[in-house]
Amino acid sequence: MNEDKNNDQPLESESMIFKTQKRVWGALKKGYEYSGMVDESDQFLRKNVFVKLGMVVLYVDLVGSTTMTLEMPAEKIAIIISSFAQEMAAVIRQYHGYVLKFVGDAVIGYFVSDQDDIYGTGAADDAVNCAKSMISVIQKGINPILNQYDYPDLMVKIGVDFGQNIVVRYGADMEHSQVDLIGPPMNIASKIQNLAKPNQILIGIDVFIKLHPDLQKEFTQIIWKNTEWRYRSRLTGKIYEVYEHKEQFFR
Repeated sequence: MNEDKNNDQPLESESMIFKTQKRVWGALKKGYEYSGMVDESDQFLRKNVFVKLGMVVLYVDLVGSTTMTLEMPAEKIAIIISSFAQEMAAVIRQYHGYVLKFVGDAVIGYFVSDQDDIYGTGAADDAVNCAKSMISVIQKGINPILNQYDYPDLMVKIGVDFGQNIVVRYGADMEHSQVDLIGPPMNIASKIQNLAKPNQILIGIDVFIKLHPDLQKEFTQIIWKNTEWRYRSRLTGKIYEVYEHKEQFFR
């Protein structure tokens, strides 16, 4: 494990925040549209069709978008959600992840371990640092611009899990048929995200055990009081442990 892995990337540089603010301001003020990005995820998945891969999956979902649609002009809602999704995608790519897809007001990303990182520690660290940076970018980059227009702050819920997913292609056309991921981590990350509170990061134990020790200290196990979480590990048969990020570790 690389002992410096946890510290080799700033969670949010001033340059990163400034660029975010500039893009969001341009979108709201001038109708700025984000330039098209190379779909690296599509290329990666097509090279690995029907292959089972170990990866960390991250779901980030915008909180309260339904209320926003009832209170704000439709064109502004579209710009805000589009800007949010593109900024979250940019953070995923910054932390060496792939953007799988945009689903309404949610963004799904995944992080694949390098060949020499057989235990997935690097991918886990990248995913968690990405999640932390997402919240920082929203709080320091996006929200200050929205506030200038008297728009409400954005908040998100983030769920992260690790495991084996298989790449599927829906059709025989190798270049154009839709490709996607299916597997337990996709389902669990989504379910964990649904349980998160606004601006909270939740991770499964399979992510937690792979984290750098310094990052592990930032999380605490959730003790469920009721039956809101019933998923059991297929390996142990016990309730699958979920960990929450401690807010005091945000910079």
